[in-house]
Amino acid sequence: MRFRPCIDIHNGKVKQIVGGSLQDEGNQAKVNFTSDKDAAWYANLYKRDGLSGGHMILLNKAGSAEYEQDLRQALPALSCFKGACQIGGGVCAKNASLFLNAGASHVIVTSYVFQNGRINWEHLRQISKAAGKEHLVLDLSCRRKGKDYYIVTDRWQNFTEVILTEAVFEQLAPYCDEFLIHAVDAEGKAAGVEDPVLELLGRLKGLTVTYAGGIHSMEDIEKIRRLGNGRVDFTVGSALDLFGGPLPYDILKTFR
Repeated sequence: MRFRPCIDIHNGKVKQIVGGSLQDEGNQAKVNFTSDKDAAWYANLYKRDGLSGGHMILLNKAGSAEYEQDLRQALPALSCFKGACQIGGGVCAKNASLFLNAGASHVIVTSYVFQNGRINWEHLRQISKAAGKEHLVLDLSCRRKGKDYYIVTDRWQNFTEVILTEAVFEQLAPYCDEFLIHAVDAEGKAAGVEDPVLELLGRLKGLTVTYAGGIHSMEDIEKIRRLGNGRVDFTVGSALDLFGGPLPYDILKTFR
């Protein structure tokens, strides 16, 4: 179990938001923290501390003016720590090489693969081939509906028909290198982790998985270790002191 750092970019700024509040209309979100530092500053910090395997997420809709602002933050940051940072947001088979050539270790994809509520297998094969399986992370961000957790797309705004299960991981694993799971209902709230999601992830074997969502204390991190059977990596956003929260980065960076 190791700490994976993050850089979230919204409207051209490094931010921490409440995940479930994100809306394309008006580029709105409930913001927990807006940094006065750029993405490159954080990338250089992670480079200094040898923290590879983190992720950068562009939170605006691809094609919008705000997404272009996000790119102007992200691409220089990737070049600061080449081959060490993953990037997601608006990634497809056609532009995957843009990010990899800029220095990303992996591209992260959700909406390109999950379309019209289902897995688009043709798109999955295309992005796996374009990026290379070893450079692809599938983001299976999820929200609860009833007793189940469903994969959500389009910046976490739309439910698919796909329930997060062990079988889904097994079906998708041949096409990618890692999985990233945002528990969206907990994302940005620093109010505790989603136990059922972690219990599911803890049952997976032989897969590299990172959990995000709701972490706000060292007790939460210990719970991730316990429920995840020591196999689940974690990322901390709003609760990290780098982003205005209480958890010390200097302690978390020792989880390697």
